[in-house]
This record gives sequence, C-alpha cells and structure tokens, in this order.
Amino acid sequence: MTVTTSEALRTEASRRVPPPPAGGPEPGSPSAPGATTTAERDVTQDATQDVTRDASSDVSRDADALPGAGTATADARADLTRLLFAGPDPDRTHGTWRRLLGGPAFTYRPGLAPAERAALSYERLRLLNDVLTAEDPAAPARFAADPHRLAALHEWIGPVDGGLTTLASIHYNLFLGSLVDHDLAHDHDLSPFTAMRRVGTFLCTELEHGNDVAAMETVAVLDRERGGFDLHTPTPGAAKFMPNTSLTGGPKTAVVAARLLVDGEDQGIFLFLTPLSDEHGHLPGIRVRRLPDRTGTPVDHCLTSFTHVRLPHEALLQGEHGRLTPEGSLTSVLGNRRKRFLRSIGRVTMGKLCMSAGTLGMARAALTIAVRHAHSRRISGPRAGERLPVAAHRSHHGRLLDALATAYAMTFLHREVVDRFAGLGDGEGHRADWAAGAAGAADAGREDRADGTGRGDRGDREEIERLAAVAKGWITWQARDIAIECRERCGAQGLFPANGISDLPANIEGGITAEGDNLVIWVKAASEMVFGHTVPLPPARTAPGDVDDPAFLRDLLTHAESLWQKRARTALREGPSGDPTGRWNATSTPALEMVEAHACRTAADAFLTAADRATDPTARALLRALCRVFLLRRLREHTGDLLAEGLLTPDQVRALPRALDTATAEAAPHLPTLAEAFDLPPDLLATIPLASGAGITHTLEQP
Repeated sequence: MTVTTSEALRTEASRRVPPPPAGGPEPGSPSAPGATTTAERDVTQDATQDVTRDASSDVSRDADALPGAGTATADARADLTRLLFAGPDPDRTHGTWRRLLGGPAFTYRPGLAPAERAALSYERLRLLNDVLTAEDPAAPARFAADPHRLAALHEWIGPVDGGLTTLASIHYNLFLGSLVDHDLAHDHDLSPFTAMRRVGTFLCTELEHGNDVAAMETVAVLDRERGGFDLHTPTPGAAKFMPNTSLTGGPKTAVVAARLLVDGEDQGIFLFLTPLSDEHGHLPGIRVRRLPDRTGTPVDHCLTSFTHVRLPHEALLQGEHGRLTPEGSLTSVLGNRRKRFLRSIGRVTMGKLCMSAGTLGMARAALTIAVRHAHSRRISGPRAGERLPVAAHRSHHGRLLDALATAYAMTFLHREVVDRFAGLGDGEGHRADWAAGAAGAADAGREDRADGTGRGDRGDREEIERLAAVAKGWITWQARDIAIECRERCGAQGLFPANGISDLPANIEGGITAEGDNLVIWVKAASEMVFGHTVPLPPARTAPGDVDDPAFLRDLLTHAESLWQKRARTALREGPSGDPTGRWNATSTPALEMVEAHACRTAADAFLTAADRATDPTARALLRALCRVFLLRRLREHTGDLLAEGLLTPDQVRALPRALDTATAEAAPHLPTLAEAFDLPPDLLATIPLASGAGITHTLEQP
C-alpha cells in the first residue's frame, strides 16, 4: 500500500535508525556518516555487480594506467565517500538525514495533485523536525545555527522533494535562523516554532522589488500613542511575492522585512515577527492570494499584503545593528541604513549555501541513477548477437564522466565554502561570527590587522560572502547542466518522474533564482573583484609544464582568471567618462568571465586538496584522473589566450585533446565506483526503477 498519511510519516519518524552513540567509529569506518555499512555494501554490490561486470571489462581495455583498473576496491570507494562527506562530526552532519531518506516516507508518490504534493512536503517537514526534537526539544534552534548540518540537510532532501527543500530552507534558515541571530531568541519562547506548532516563513521580496529589494515599500510605522508598530502595504507593487503563506501546512508566522519609520524618518529596513494565520484562517489585516502553480515541485507560493496590522514593540527583531527603545530612540553600531538592512537579512548568505547544497544533492542523485542505467541498458554490439551496455561507448560514458568530475568539484568546493563560512577553515582554529554574518561586509570597508596585511574581520567577511555567492551561482548552474545531461543519457526512461530524474532540472531552476538570482549576484561579485581581488598567480616556470599534471593545469586556469581580470580593469578604465552604465557595460563581459574562471579555479584547488588527503592509492589515482578531466574541460575555452600569452606552446595545445582522452580512459572503468561513492541509501535507490536495473514498466501492475 502507498504511504501517504501524516500518521504513516509519524510512524516513520519513530522507526528511524538512531544515530551511533557518542564516541563511535571514526569517519570512513562502516558505521560512520557517509560510509557504507557491510550490509549496505552487500545490497549495493548485489544490485550492480551483474550489470557492471561486462561494462567494466569492455571499457577497461582503454585504461591501464590506474592501479586496479576496472576493479576498484571497496576501500577505494569508502575513501572516496569519506572525502566527499568530510567535515565536523560527519555522522551527525550527514548520517542522520541519509538514514531517514531510506524509509518509505520519502519514496515517490504517483498520482498526487499539486495541492496534495504541497501538503505532503509539509508533512515531511514535520517528520524532519521530529528527528531534531527527538534529540532535544530545543535542537531545531541549535540546528538553525549550525551551517554544516543545515547545508547537509538540503543535500539529502533535494533529490527526493524539491518542495520540502524550499520549505526547510525557509523555516529553519530564513525564519528560525533570523530569530536565533537577533535578541529575540534570548527573551522569547521559540517552542511554537521549534515544535512546529507554527510553521515559519520569510517575507522580503516584493512584487515590484526583486533584486532591488533595498527599495522595498512595505512600512512599519512606530505608533507613539498606542505603542508598537503599524505594518502596512502602501501600494499593490509592495505586496510580498512568493512566500508560502497559504493555510496549507497549518498556522504560520512570518518574519517580515519592512521599512521602519519613526516620526516620519526612514530608519532602514528591519525584520518584524508577524503572525499570519491560526487554526481558523488568516488573521485580520492579512490578505493572501494563492499564485498559479510554477514549474518544479509544488509549493504554496502566494502574494501577501498587510492592511494596518498592529504589532507589539517586541515584534521588532533587534540586535547590534539596531535597537529601538519604547520611546523611539534608535541605537546602532552600523553607520547607515543600507548596512542595517544587510545585517538584518544576513541569513540570505547562509541561504545561498542551502540552495547550492540542495542542487548539489540533485546533481549527485541524477548521476547515480544515470550511471547505473548506463551499465544495465544494453544495445547491439559490433558482432552478431553481441549485446553491450551503453556505458561501453566513449560517446556515452565520456559525458557522464565529465559530469561526475564536475560534481566532485562542486562537492569539494561546497565543503570549502561552508567550512570558511562557519569559521573552521582559517587553519588557526578561529571561529568567525558567522551568525552576524558577512551580510554587512559589502559596505563595511576593511580594517588593518596588527600584522599589516590590511585584512581585518570585515574584509574576511566580505570575501566569504562573495565566495558564497560565486559558489552558489556556479554550483546551481552546473547542477542544471548535469541533471539535463543525465536525463538525456537515460533516454525516454528519463522522462518519467518515477525514475527520479525528470523533475530535477525544474527544481534546480528554483535554486538558481532563490536567495539572489545567479546573474545578479555574479555581477555584484564581478564589480567587487575587478579591483578588490588579487589572483594568486603561481611562480614563473623554468621549464614547460606537463599537460597530464593537474597542478600545471590548475596554474593555467589561474592565469586565465588573471587575464580576464586585466581585461576587465582595462575596460573599466577606458570606458566612456560620465556614463557609469556605459562603462560597466563595457566591463561586465570580461568581469563575468573572470568570475567563471575564479569559480573553476577555486573548485580545482578544493579538488586537488581532497585528492592529497586520500589514504587509499586507488582513490587518490581516481581523484587525480577525475580532476584532470575537470581541468582539461575548463581550459578548452582559454587555450587561445594562453597560447597568445606564451603560457602554452603550440605542441601543448595540440596535446590537450589527447590528454583529456587519456584521463577519461583511466577513470571510465570506475564510473560505478565514482557514482556509488555518493552514498545514496540503497533502500531509496531500490524504489527507483532505473537505479535498480529495471525500467518504468516495472511500476505497472503485474497480471
């Protein structure tokens, strides 16, 4: 029987596998997060050994440079998984969610109407919350303050429910996280939200103010006579656009971004805790209109406006960026309204990491399914009666391997960015005040350090915020390309939602737009990086580099980043004077190319670092071959520039295609190992026809 009810979901929460006790095994051991238990490994091997044996032997004729070609060991697979899911306390960070996804509550539900799918996402949201509150009733609030665990949740739920990914990001990061980051968390009862008696939502974007959200019109006017505030939507264009404010999912409370007016003076944009509905419907003064269904998994997006809604004084979320006394006196450690606004919505930076995490998980799931299908789908071979898996052909496995290389690079980059955002990646054990965030960094300037480097905390925050934006744009764009490629490689079978791939591209589109449209946040990053970024150029070489050497290829990509930065600087200096828009138009193209090269180079650095940390020789060789594939693909568009600058010789340019073919041949026999290292739960994969070696007809009723 198909499980669809809330009661069944509650049962699933109670039967979930408990986490290992404190002091459990080290990462990479059978019970550690991201590692595969003996039982799981047996299930995975049983499901794949028959369909991969022939493909591995066919393709392995192309590869003999890699130790154990075609027969990568379980140790190599385990080491790859350990590296992919490295971080503080991997079992708590990833293992909790991975175990949960293996149950029936997260399997595909056929035949649901959009409204039913949206309601199911809310039921699953409560199931996630049950897992947290089973640890401790206050755990959801701590969870919202844990960047690693918060991002990891999105990685695991992204592939199974795009709507749930959206809801979790809103409730835990934007809503509950905003409460935790402000004074209110210290003197306010958060239990209605941590117990999810009330679902939280976040209202910032307005109908006519999307990427220019700083120009929002919604106002909260201080009422000196009666105390508190009057929250009001002054124009139709000021209605809050696309928050999940319908009655679906139960009573809701919002954090609303509004312009604080004190005696007619604009004090900047602040956040206000605003109840929206109860068990009987929307509250007086709250108008909610359901928007039409959008692409991707349904979410109850709405248009929301306020008609003189009264809020108490404590509804204002206050902090160091701004505190308002009951008498109406505002104090702030920040110098202007823009800085106060950026600090108020600082959770948007963490939101970028959540969106990139969700799409990253979708890309890895698409690859796992497509690689499994590539080894089970057989076609006619060159000899009469011969049947070969489609994975035997370079035209098929080469595209999947390219996507796998990118997915590994995306994962290692994301780990690096989250570590830095959490303050764990500075190499000195210092933890940054990430909750206060990088949000105000764009306008905060820089403070000199005592060592004379000129990079203080504000400069570090600015760099981390920019890196999160660059990574979000690059990861989500790459995830879309990977999902589309995997869908195509699965042919007609990939068009059926039950096969786990067809919905992913549309769900990824939401991540591309959420928490800052990709192009807009890249333009902002580009404008800062033209002169505010130093490319770490490698030392000059005394001899020609080797195109089979990942370190040399990485250096070439760094030079490409520098070349585009120089072009952007020249364009900005030589642009039409007195015409700021014209000058930026002349600059934006090379500046965006610089950002693209920067993203790829930063991902390559994280990739090479991970390869160096491999303990299994086969895993290390696989990662280096895969990194070469990644780098060689990215360098193709820069070879002309690198040749013109004398950084590549004509012979080296001619050798690049052969180097790519060699790296592909080395890694291709290990496609199953590389994909299985993504560690999707076997029980989940068993419910996906393509992933279990079957087809969509497997879902039909048997006679």
